[in-house]
Amino acid sequence: MAEESGQDKTEEPTAQRLNKAREDGQIARSQELAPAAMMVIATVFFSMMGQHIFSSMGQLFKHQLQFDRRITDKAELLPAIFGSSMVDGFLIVLPLMAILYVIAILSTTLAGGLIFSPKMVMPKFSKLNPMTGLARSFGKDALINLGKAVIKFLVVGAILLVAVMNNLDDLTHISQMDLNVAMKVAGTIIVDSCIWLSLGLVLVALVDVPLQRHQLNEKLKMTKQEVKDEMKNSEGSPEVKGQIRRRQQEILNNKMMGKVKDADVVITNPTHFAVALSYDPMGDGAPMLVAKGDDGLAARIREEAKAHNVYIFEAPLLARALYFTTKLDHPIPEALYHAVAQVIAYVFSLNQSYGRGQEVVKPSPTVPNDMKFDSNGDLMNS
Repeated sequence: MAEESGQDKTEEPTAQRLNKAREDGQIARSQELAPAAMMVIATVFFSMMGQHIFSSMGQLFKHQLQFDRRITDKAELLPAIFGSSMVDGFLIVLPLMAILYVIAILSTTLAGGLIFSPKMVMPKFSKLNPMTGLARSFGKDALINLGKAVIKFLVVGAILLVAVMNNLDDLTHISQMDLNVAMKVAGTIIVDSCIWLSLGLVLVALVDVPLQRHQLNEKLKMTKQEVKDEMKNSEGSPEVKGQIRRRQQEILNNKMMGKVKDADVVITNPTHFAVALSYDPMGDGAPMLVAKGDDGLAARIREEAKAHNVYIFEAPLLARALYFTTKLDHPIPEALYHAVAQVIAYVFSLNQSYGRGQEVVKPSPTVPNDMKFDSNGDLMNS
């Protein structure tokens, strides 16, 4: 995909890409970690239990080399005796085999964790393509694996060569030794060799584990376009997000409209802007802006106010000042206290004088110069 689009994979894989790769079974696996861990455990086991194992094996060999007259008389006993010896030998090494089996499983999970992916066991017809196979055989990963194999061979070969040279005298005379002595010498040579082999394999694994993680990270890198496409797919298309925002705004507007009927006054532009204020004369707080809108929403606020007999006060400068400076369900700015107080006092006076025939003078609230806005929300020149 990246080659076709001409883009380089320069971006680090996203969390979604990493999760998908993990679901597909693409995790960092080091083929050197399991042998190193098994060799270390085997060395520790031989150091602790080696004397018992070699002694038991020596006794088993000695017993099998003894002449048994029963076999000469009854040859049919030979399979049973041979099978019994095999079982005895298997039981001697069974603890070591069980431990190594467990370590082989656990060590494979150290680099990438334990995971089971059904996709890994599904047949992949792409692997039948000979060109793909050639690309894998002669690609960069193949060269890296070849280099690791050569280094591992050289390390193990050098260690075994040194072990043989250091114990050459014992190895040439071991056939002339007593069986118990020979088993003891062999055990010592094996344990010493295992110690050095463990160190060599651990060194190879320490290089291979971060290398595998780096190779997987490079393989999962993305182009800039892939990152954009993933973000688009995960967050949704702009059209869907726009519909969601519009729906959310409708819900908020409907909720806001429900508060207009409880407002004390609606201040208008008179047509472009409308704000609804609520004030509790028994409290000590400032008037609250419970609804606001422009154009079509302002018309809805005016209609809702008329439907519930909420007084509509025309004051263009004050309406715009409240609209552009006050958030919904927030108190009005302190700079507008005096202007709003005039309007609310006027509305309350109208309500109190209703039916008495008293005349109430309509105020002309003044707005500070730094609160005078035009219809675009820009400050007007005083």
